[in-house]
Amino acid sequence: MSVTDVEAPARRAAKPVRKPPRKPRPAPGSKRFSPLRVLGSTIVWLFTAGNVLVLYWLLTASFKTPVEIFTKPFDLPYQWFKNGKPFRNFIYAWNNAGFGDAVLTTVVLVGLATVVTVAVSAPCAYALTRLGVRGAGPMTNVVAIGMGVPFQTVIIPLFVVLSKIHLDNEYGLFVLYVALSIPFTVFLMTGFFRSLPDELEEAAALDGASPMRTFFSVMLPLTRGGMITALTLNAIGLWNETLLAIVFLKDQAHFTLSRALFTFYGAASYQSEYGGLIAGVAIVVLPMLVLYLVLARRIITGLTLGAGK
Repeated sequence: MSVTDVEAPARRAAKPVRKPPRKPRPAPGSKRFSPLRVLGSTIVWLFTAGNVLVLYWLLTASFKTPVEIFTKPFDLPYQWFKNGKPFRNFIYAWNNAGFGDAVLTTVVLVGLATVVTVAVSAPCAYALTRLGVRGAGPMTNVVAIGMGVPFQTVIIPLFVVLSKIHLDNEYGLFVLYVALSIPFTVFLMTGFFRSLPDELEEAAALDGASPMRTFFSVMLPLTRGGMITALTLNAIGLWNETLLAIVFLKDQAHFTLSRALFTFYGAASYQSEYGGLIAGVAIVVLPMLVLYLVLARRIITGLTLGAGK
């Protein structure tokens, strides 16, 4: 047997096995088909279309007569424009619901409560996240738990206590607005302060800055996006708040917009002034809707930035 005959089986055994060809990778901009993704996108678009349809109905119905609202709910308004009174429903709602005083009360109350909430919550969030306070973790958890307690469960004790100290009015409502908004705002601001690098505080300490000066001069300006987000979300929530205003506000001259609309609902329904009632709803809803649309990109950016670390 020759050497060639001995080496031939060894060469055949050492022959490398061919690997199956790899599947081509998808292009960088392409997305794989996913039934779950399609289902989620469909739900989101249906929800968006529903909201847009409701908004369209609200805007068009606020310019219609009661007959048009029920007989032609999705048609464009015609009768009041034909009679040369396109804003008749808004004028009726403004004059009969007392929205003039309510707008002033709501702007002052919501504006002050929002600013005070952020002014109190920002230092609290900074202390819990950056100063190494003992027990900061459990205290942050307690604040987070506070967000999950529905105020409806404590509204009766609050009313009893505030009535005894004669704060069952707009001043007591201001205190409640601030107290109920602080847990969410502190929890939101902690995310922004955690996202800031430690080197900033170290550099400020080397320059001789105290913790208070570091907070006001260095850290707080860097969380401007978080403060704008907190201000906007708190303003939207307090502007639309109704239950506390119904319980604590008795003087019609100091009604908020939502409280005045609740009172106006009974009178408008009794007189079948559904166009004026819907116009009142539009007066209450549209300012915050416009504010959200203007600041939507900044709010989303702020929320994602705060959750980045």
